[in-house]
Amino acid sequence: MKVGIIGTGLMGFPMAINIAKKFELKSFNRTFEKMKGLEKYKVTLCNTLESLSKDSDVIISMLPSDKEVIETIDQVKNFIESGTVFIDMSSTKVSTANECYKILKEKDSNFIDAPVSGGPEGAKSGSLAIMAGGDEDAFLKVKNVLEAMGNPTLVGPNGSGQVSKLCNQIIVGVTIGAVAEAIILCEKNGADPNKFITAVSGGFADGKILQNHGQRMIDKDFVARGKNITHLKDMNNILECASQKGIKLPISKLIQNMFKNLCDSGFENDDHCSLYKEISNLK
Repeated sequence: MKVGIIGTGLMGFPMAINIAKKFELKSFNRTFEKMKGLEKYKVTLCNTLESLSKDSDVIISMLPSDKEVIETIDQVKNFIESGTVFIDMSSTKVSTANECYKILKEKDSNFIDAPVSGGPEGAKSGSLAIMAGGDEDAFLKVKNVLEAMGNPTLVGPNGSGQVSKLCNQIIVGVTIGAVAEAIILCEKNGADPNKFITAVSGGFADGKILQNHGQRMIDKDFVARGKNITHLKDMNNILECASQKGIKLPISKLIQNMFKNLCDSGFENDDHCSLYKEISNLK
């Protein structure tokens, strides 16, 4: 099976390395230099989407926004063959996944929305949580490719992957806020936050966000693994998706406002654990 990947940034680059361990792989990135180094893993670096798309059985995209995803689909559809499966692993609106699915169905090709959770660390270790939406036969056809990057689950028809990612981001955003409040409460009352994390280890409050993001808050390490601007985009999409179904999500609305404040204050490229800053500065 021949695979192509579009977008070799913070997530796409390590994902490409893991795919190349098991499959013949081509890559494309708008900034060619960002692909440099992949050739060491026997990845063919392409200068155009056309050269990447031709002869690829599976095409994967990991792109920053809906605009890039739709633009890419509109170009790639002219070069792919019938039966090609396009997997978008970006985080987009559900409506974008629906549009891409429709475009490729008209070309007798398949589209799967398969956003991920796990960040750059998960991309490097090949342990990403992969939430897929689409036709079951197409998913089964490419499941082994997805398994090279992590743990894929088909959660429903087209768009379901993006819905699942939005649900994931609700939990991540709200939990980061809860962890920030806990760390701040420890610090302001003379309790050692490091020992607090140790004390609750194994209990109901324990988890990856407490262990990872909580430690970054203590260390004041806000170098981006997941950017505030990206999480704000996710929170915007969450509330839009909810609004379309007449659903109120008050806690998500609060977290959205906090991420917006961070981005408006110039911290858009800081790690989302810097929600700690926003809560610390509340009067």
